[in-house]
Amino acid sequence: MTQETPMTGTGTNPAPRKPRLALMGEFSAGKSTLTNLLVGRQPLPVRVTATRLPPVWISYGAEAASIIGTDGSETPVPLEDLASVPMENTALIRLSLPAEALELCDLIDMPGISDPNMPASVWQQLLPEVDGVIWCTHATQAWRQSEAAAWEEISKQVKGPGTLLITHFDKLRNDRDRDRVVKRVRKETGEAFGAIFPLSLSQALAAGEDMEQWQSSGADGFVEYLVEILLNWGQPERRPQPEQVPAAEPEPRVRSAREAGGEVLEFGAVRETAAASAPQEPPSCSAGSTQVIPRRVVAKKRSPRPERDRPEI
Repeated sequence: MTQETPMTGTGTNPAPRKPRLALMGEFSAGKSTLTNLLVGRQPLPVRVTATRLPPVWISYGAEAASIIGTDGSETPVPLEDLASVPMENTALIRLSLPAEALELCDLIDMPGISDPNMPASVWQQLLPEVDGVIWCTHATQAWRQSEAAAWEEISKQVKGPGTLLITHFDKLRNDRDRDRVVKRVRKETGEAFGAIFPLSLSQALAAGEDMEQWQSSGADGFVEYLVEILLNWGQPERRPQPEQVPAAEPEPRVRSAREAGGEVLEFGAVRETAAASAPQEPPSCSAGSTQVIPRRVVAKKRSPRPERDRPEI
């Protein structure tokens, strides 16, 4: 009598989960503004003060919110009521939003690494769940010693790609200062990050339908790079390599749509063609939240990217 071999698992491998990107940096470096930019709206009500927030984990789905207590319990909460939640007993806020960018990844908006109102253990305990990091550093005091020390420890736990954004780049008023900051940060970080992008998040948010302003903010090149990283997450050999990323320049370079070959998803770049189609309904906002101009994420098939030398960061 022969024993039958069970067929469990044959041809039913689950799809890999989406990558989880942590948005990190010092307090006021632009992490929450970056979240607004990527999801196309301000996800939390304006009455929720950033200085008292634990990590905020945002996933794709119908609009909903819950809090994870320090005891591990999960409690659904109306989004508009988050301001009244006692944060001292909250370890994590979970949000789901119908933002197209979240179809590619989860975003985790971390507290500032030196936030006096939030012990480091609050965000450190989440690091095992993180796949990659987007680090925001303020241009006027870029890459402080506290950031370098924190990144040295974080990079030991997070093995996925890291991207460095030099935010508030518009605060540097002349080309000499901009060039000096970028060169210094590039030198001091070495090979710690896969790419470095100087950009003005406030300018990107204010761009609306103005493609020239969107591109000159520096967000255009960053978003293209980010999308390529996410699309090729399961194939590290196909991810953009440091030498393939445009060099950070004193004035963020305006890149034409023709330069961005290959199959990519675009945040916002499709806005110039959107006028030809029927207007779309913007994402709904809960009571008390602030609407930000949404940046659509649309899959577009293009001709392959031409081979060419691209300057190193």
